[in-house]
Amino acid sequence: MSLVYPASKHPSMVSIFILTHNEEIDIAACIESALLSDDVIVVDSLSHDRTVEIASRYPVRVIQHAFESHGKQRTWMLRSIPVKHEWVYILEADERMTPTLFQECLITIQQPQHVGYYVAERVMFMGTWIRRSTQYPRYQLRLFDKHKVWFSDYGHTEREVVEGSTGFLKETYPHYTSSKGMSRWIDKHNIYSTNEAIETIRQLEKGTIKWSELWFGKSEVDRRRALKNLSLRLPFRPIVRFVYMYFLLGGILDGRAGFTWCTLQAFYEYLILLKVWEMKHQLILNSTPQSPSES
Repeated sequence: MSLVYPASKHPSMVSIFILTHNEEIDIAACIESALLSDDVIVVDSLSHDRTVEIASRYPVRVIQHAFESHGKQRTWMLRSIPVKHEWVYILEADERMTPTLFQECLITIQQPQHVGYYVAERVMFMGTWIRRSTQYPRYQLRLFDKHKVWFSDYGHTEREVVEGSTGFLKETYPHYTSSKGMSRWIDKHNIYSTNEAIETIRQLEKGTIKWSELWFGKSEVDRRRALKNLSLRLPFRPIVRFVYMYFLLGGILDGRAGFTWCTLQAFYEYLILLKVWEMKHQLILNSTPQSPSES
């Protein structure tokens, strides 16, 4: 039997979703930061560590659902799980809600000017905020009317589809991107690079560079996506990305953490290129007729 909540007694309150998969290291701190809300829902992708056990100790709902993709998981969550409030906020397990951000969310939805709001992340890496080389402020859609948003897949991640206009909040949220260690970061980005390689091939075949959005995009989100599309067509992408992040964006001023971050991002770009080559090479091999002696 599905739960049906009555009309919210707190029209200015926000429900918070937390997405998890094997997040036993981060989940407690994430939930504790989210308990500013009276409706916290952990949506778990069938973790096989202690994520669910730890989450169940808190006054939150824990719902498990098999993971297909980032976009499908978010859309299923929004359409299938009843919540107490019309406005929702999405947290990843390695992100944190802050009291000042939550307060701004509450103030914003009292008289909303838009159906969704982007929030900038502060990437925390090696114990410090990587401000420059992460293109701060880098925005993600986090606060929105759940009836006006759904998600599609894009590369290793997702992209929002919004029925209405969007705005930006002033407060930020911390994102502890390597809290589980470097080996976990490498394992995850090995998987991500495969999806990115598939998306790269698709974009190179069908996509075009949106020069107007690159220079005159209405928001940071539009400009960043146009830059991403352009970067797919640049030669020596790993080197270009390192130079861009470390020198042009000022990653050199982020110290050792900044150098490490820029190096890892360049490595990630190289991994994507290797997999693009591998996929194209495999397609060529598969399309080449074999002689009788080879079959």
